[in-house]
Amino acid sequence: MEKRDYYEVLGVEKNASADEIKKAYRKKAIQYHPDKNPGDKEAEEKFKEAAEAYDVLSNPDKRARYDQFGHAGMSGAAGNGGPFGGFGGGGMSMDDIFSMFGDIFGGHSGGFSGFGGFGGGGAQQRVFRGSDLRVKVKLNLKEVSTGVEKKFKLKKYVTCQHCHGTGAEGNGGMETCPTCKGSGSVIRNQQTILGTMQTRTTCPTCGGEGKIIKNKCKECGGEGIVYGEEVVSVKIPAGVADGMQLSMSGKGNAGKHNGVPGDLLILVEEEPNKELIRDENDLIYNLLLSFPTAALGGAVEIPTIDGKVKVKIEPGTQPGKVLRLRGKGIPNVNGYGTGDLLVNISIYVPEALSKDEKKALEEMEGSENFKPNTSVKEKIFKKFRSLFD
Repeated sequence: MEKRDYYEVLGVEKNASADEIKKAYRKKAIQYHPDKNPGDKEAEEKFKEAAEAYDVLSNPDKRARYDQFGHAGMSGAAGNGGPFGGFGGGGMSMDDIFSMFGDIFGGHSGGFSGFGGFGGGGAQQRVFRGSDLRVKVKLNLKEVSTGVEKKFKLKKYVTCQHCHGTGAEGNGGMETCPTCKGSGSVIRNQQTILGTMQTRTTCPTCGGEGKIIKNKCKECGGEGIVYGEEVVSVKIPAGVADGMQLSMSGKGNAGKHNGVPGDLLILVEEEPNKELIRDENDLIYNLLLSFPTAALGGAVEIPTIDGKVKVKIEPGTQPGKVLRLRGKGIPNVNGYGTGDLLVNISIYVPEALSKDEKKALEEMEGSENFKPNTSVKEKIFKKFRSLFD
């Protein structure tokens, strides 16, 4: 199923402010919240869709990427729902959404009561989320054109294998929080001018987890994570551009106490090519022809991404002429075709001449055929002027 435009999902304009986006998401979340629509799978999907849109549009980096590349900037490849993106290939669970957007849900990690009384779902236990990791990947023009798989050895926080992420030493190392009785939140009564007001807040004893650790793990000190390393394989799609940032869901730092892992953000750096210049999906090659070849015609070799090809030069080729080699450029990251290779022709004029060369040119100078005519002059300078339009 084709993804809808994120702005359309939230019902906001593309120039909407951060506050407008947040209010729009809150409205959608209230409308489609599972507590208000029990058993309604369509409402649940719309709830997740709105959360996905908010995840992207509320983040300035992700939003800029989305505005430039569309869903491909999130997924890393057109239409494949790959491992890249705000929510990644595996999608987000309801717990993930409540954990990530706790501020939207009334200041705690879940439950519809945070919206002010609809439904009646209880507070969710707190789920920790690991921080994101950022790496840079340098790609040459060939790798950009074909796509490539890169492996990274990441130094990061991983789940403690001794306690399996619980943070507790042994099976009896944890117990239900005596303050909140395992709910992760407590209800406070406060007297106001309007009477007694009841609010639900995070439990101060367990920090919202619902459990406390009696005996902390000797390896991780009760955190459930330790500093280690992991080798991650990342598939870079064809057509990415310099400065584009991809994200791989769940490959960042592990979350404490078996929480949600962060994302791996991959910043693309494109290495300059010695011969070919990239212009979006097109490539440009500046060809410097000798005067005899331009006048007589012939064949020259042109470098491409896949190797050299021969190109025919017509007799009387003028400087400024552009030859187009279709399909020899860069694939569009959204999958919409491939760019061209544009060969920009210039004519080389020798800086010094031998006595015989000079004599030969002086003899040709008097010929009418060697005097530029008005139509050719207009054609050349028209192309020159177009560079500044």
